[in-house]
Amino acid sequence: MGDPNDFDKEYAIDTKRFWHFLETTQAEELEKLKRDPQYKLKIVQRLDRMVKKYGILDVLKKGLSVDDAHFTLMYVAPLPSSSDEIKKRFASNEFSVTRQLRYSVDNPGEEIDMVIFLNGLPIVTLELKNGSTGQTARVDGQKQYRNDRDTKQTLLHFARCIVHMAVDTDEVYMTTRLAGRKTFFLPFNKGNNQGKGNPVNEHGHKSAYLWEEVFSKESLANIIQHFVRLDGERKDALSKRTLFFPRYHQMDVVRKIMKDASEYGVGRTYLVQHSAGSGKSNSITWAAYQLIETYPLKADLPGSKGLNEPLFDSVIVVTDRRLLDKQLRDNIKEFSEVKNIVAPANSAKDLKASLESGKKIIITTIQKFPFIMDGMSDLSDRRFAVVIDEAHSSQSGSAHDSMNSAFGDDEPDAQDAIVEAMRSRKMKGNASYLAFTATPKPITLEKFGQKQEDGSFKPFHLYSMKQAIEEGFILDVLANYTTYKSYYEIEKSIVDNPLFDTLKAQKKLRAFVERDKQTIATKADIMLEHFIDNVVNRKKLKGKAKGMVVTQSIESAILYYQSLQEKLKEKGNPFKIAIAFSGKKIVGGIEYTEDSINGFASKDIADKFDTDEYRLLVVANKFTTGFDQPKLTAMYVDKKLQGVQAVQTLSRLNRAANSLGKKTEDLFILDFFNTVDDIKASFDPFYTATTLSSATDVNVLHELKEHLDSVGIYELDEVELFIEKYFSGVEASELSPIIDIAAERFNNGLELEDAQKADYKIKAKQFVKIYGQMASILPYEMVDWEKLFWFLKFLIPKLVVKDKDADIIDELLESVDLSTYGLERTKLNTTIGLDDSETEVDPQNPNPRGAHGGDGAEKDPLDEIIRSFNDRWFQGWDTTPEEQKVRFVNLAKKIQDHPDYQSKYIDNPDQQNRDLAYAKIFSEVMQQQRRNELELYKKVAQDDAFKQAMQDTIKRLLTAS
Repeated sequence: MGDPNDFDKEYAIDTKRFWHFLETTQAEELEKLKRDPQYKLKIVQRLDRMVKKYGILDVLKKGLSVDDAHFTLMYVAPLPSSSDEIKKRFASNEFSVTRQLRYSVDNPGEEIDMVIFLNGLPIVTLELKNGSTGQTARVDGQKQYRNDRDTKQTLLHFARCIVHMAVDTDEVYMTTRLAGRKTFFLPFNKGNNQGKGNPVNEHGHKSAYLWEEVFSKESLANIIQHFVRLDGERKDALSKRTLFFPRYHQMDVVRKIMKDASEYGVGRTYLVQHSAGSGKSNSITWAAYQLIETYPLKADLPGSKGLNEPLFDSVIVVTDRRLLDKQLRDNIKEFSEVKNIVAPANSAKDLKASLESGKKIIITTIQKFPFIMDGMSDLSDRRFAVVIDEAHSSQSGSAHDSMNSAFGDDEPDAQDAIVEAMRSRKMKGNASYLAFTATPKPITLEKFGQKQEDGSFKPFHLYSMKQAIEEGFILDVLANYTTYKSYYEIEKSIVDNPLFDTLKAQKKLRAFVERDKQTIATKADIMLEHFIDNVVNRKKLKGKAKGMVVTQSIESAILYYQSLQEKLKEKGNPFKIAIAFSGKKIVGGIEYTEDSINGFASKDIADKFDTDEYRLLVVANKFTTGFDQPKLTAMYVDKKLQGVQAVQTLSRLNRAANSLGKKTEDLFILDFFNTVDDIKASFDPFYTATTLSSATDVNVLHELKEHLDSVGIYELDEVELFIEKYFSGVEASELSPIIDIAAERFNNGLELEDAQKADYKIKAKQFVKIYGQMASILPYEMVDWEKLFWFLKFLIPKLVVKDKDADIIDELLESVDLSTYGLERTKLNTTIGLDDSETEVDPQNPNPRGAHGGDGAEKDPLDEIIRSFNDRWFQGWDTTPEEQKVRFVNLAKKIQDHPDYQSKYIDNPDQQNRDLAYAKIFSEVMQQQRRNELELYKKVAQDDAFKQAMQDTIKRLLTAS
């Protein structure tokens, strides 16, 4: 325990502890300076200058040089294999705690409740509150730091301590920079029921972990050595830099991974389910650095090369975030004495070269990951830890476009890409895998999760979306959710009444309506009207708020962009919009690219959109995952969203922007496609913990292979020949004949019916998908499955399946006109409540599937299809007499509420002017209500007699009232 009287307020050191530490551990160095009678003042002044310039962390790590003497100010924590001398040195560190510390030169009576010192140097200040007296850390402790503590005093200067904490018996809050009323505190809590706060502690206060776990000598030394870091360049002014102290879950996950690796060795998997707002970049950085310094506890652990050798030769970080690449390099400088230990790698050759040149942390992309895995297999004597930042995919450039060509029009899913890369490359014993994601899919849980006794799979570590929202690190994107339901009326444009497949016709009709220019124009009008009225004119986020329009295809995105541009032009172009999609697209006979529409390069979209002049971004298949733009507050969705895609897309809005005052009530989602129940179902699994109920049953592959073999499309010796040639690296021209012979049998030779062909192709695709996902985690080798997988990968694209209804369904679209399109707001500003219990998801459906329906599909005449379509999508407009009465009354009320009603109609003595005023008010009200009363508006616009009768009816209602 320290004595408050030993504290030097001017230099902020505990003089008794400081000098005792130096005299007992480094007497020889002190002797070098004792020739100067003022040597103590000389040392303290030098220390003060260095701390003011570089911060306390710098001198703790690097020590202090004074003339020809050098002083170590903290002895590092030993490893299990460290020598007795290193352990002895660590034990000589003097950790002390001083209560009621009077820290102020100007106000001698002002006290801080507690300060923790290391060798006489302050590292942590604490304000302690007791909930039983009505005071809390969250309110009173923070308030005390903000309002009552003098930051001009040396102890409270920035970076003089590594952290300042407000603590009560239940909660802990922290900050690294005291800035008066602008001080920003972060929670340092464990979480409770997967939300904020701390769990019940059967043995004491909820916040006891702070003293028992975090503030132990070993823990504090570990935090200083491996977690706390000062961002920025050494040449930068200290006030311009940022001091990072880990949040509890960041420290906890890294420590638990290190502990597990030390106890169980190489060859483990770790699924880290950390929500957006968890600070994954920092967690990955800390994990990557500490993994290269992880040692085995026992010599005989898998992958161990002895107690004195690190478990891992190298850590490979797989990410598509350029910022993370830079961050890793910068952060390693802070931690490591050897600076150039980080290198990029795009091939197996790069990996080998980097290892030979002593690189310890190797960064690669998801696209290059397969080549790196090949290199890992070749280097079987090396040990690797692979850290996968899999929740993000690239946003621009050729890598993204090439991925699109493989995955179709939608944005590639990074989790699927990783699984595919690992498919034929078993998780070898020479590597451990850490996967960081907020939204684990079932296959990700099965591949990286922890298998439980009941056969289920759980994440190794969890920081939930619920906790991130409750702690204020992200905003609740579902707090202000509005859905629109589309209503259509399709009119026949032909006299004939042919038969069509009802189910396919219904789907085609909806797609036809949704991509119609009139439909898009109607929705674009609503979007822009909302954005200007509620975001731009209200100057949200100090006039910097932005919106995103999410569309279902590149063609839709281009039509939306054009429609929005046209409407913006009518309004005098108050701001600019940009568009994002991959590749090229021909619309209306014109070929478009991002560059040609935007007028600048694709790689510049994110930077341009960040400027104040751009407020809306229209996207088709980009920027819906991994895009961090804190100024996004509004999203307009016209695309089917479900599962992981829904969470990742809508979560673009959840980034906090404290400097702009961004709050949950600033967020708004307008959804034209999905229902509230759809979105709730998508978010629920990821709100808290996600658990996989059981492993996928791979025995279905036996059934699928048996069926595929039996049809006679290929002979087994053809598969063998193909595999032999393919893996010997022959030219493609030698492989093609083998595949072409099998494809010809399928397409023509066996005279299969269309339904049989469809069934076969579906089963072949299912085999490839299931085996592809499961191969790397099967506990046994199935050579026949592996061979058939590769053969089918090449065969499937050449299997031609003709939809006999395709032409006749296309004929349907030429048979109808879109006569009416209306939108009815079905959910206004809804808050979608999520289920905070653990969600258990099922593995992918293992049952063999094929084509169904065939000639037994229900056929309906065109009239009936259109009638049933309109019944389904237009039913809100058919009104009973009672409903008509309600609508008339509502319209009369709207007319009464019109600002001109009293002055220009009721109080107007001139009958002719009264009538003109009434007609004008009526027209304006109908115009305003056109979206809610589209059928009525259409009748009024098209039928003068109806319009006059309606005006008279409402007049009578007004007179009667």
